[in-house]
Amino acid sequence: MTTTLITGANRGIGLELARQLAARGHEVIAACRTSTPELESLGVRVVSGIDVATASSVAELPKRIGTAKLDWLIANAGILRGDRIDDLDFASVLDQLEVNALGSLRTVHALLPRLASGAKVALITSRMGSLADNSSGGFYGYRMSKAALNAAGVSLAHDLRPRGIAVALLHPGYVRTEMTGNQGGIAPSDAAGQLIERIDALTLAASGTFQHANGEALPW
Repeated sequence: MTTTLITGANRGIGLELARQLAARGHEVIAACRTSTPELESLGVRVVSGIDVATASSVAELPKRIGTAKLDWLIANAGILRGDRIDDLDFASVLDQLEVNALGSLRTVHALLPRLASGAKVALITSRMGSLADNSSGGFYGYRMSKAALNAAGVSLAHDLRPRGIAVALLHPGYVRTEMTGNQGGIAPSDAAGQLIERIDALTLAASGTFQHANGEALPW
């Protein structure tokens, strides 16, 4: 049985990933700050009280999951705020860096000893972290945090390759979730399904690549 840990699993894409992976037989460990009735209804193992922006909270994860060895680790937790240059809130920018970039790196670092041989790590990033793709400006904290996450993901791909662990940097698309104000052209269930396809297909040869969930290669 494949054991998968997902952060930010209480809603949106994370919830749909937990739902679909549980349905296909994965043992799902759903980590989140606060659980939801929707998550509890899935019958997966819920580890609540995990705030990826807090080092001490993430450090508790290995203890909270017991002796489980992880085949898939999906770092999905994230926040989005619409920063504009005219009224830029640097505390908001820092919050996004803490959650989206450092939070994902903290999670992978804390769980390294629990990753099984041949494990797969998926970082849920965004094409808004692409420098070449930025044609509209704004969203300073989100863009900066996802660019930083992409940089970390490439380093992780190099560092974990000798251990047989592959790393994916995946953009889910513009998904209708609470984080996007329920805007976007993609349903969470469809995004989750495509992300799972990309993780299924991930090999060491493709480790460290930046892809859309639909399989399109994205520019850096």
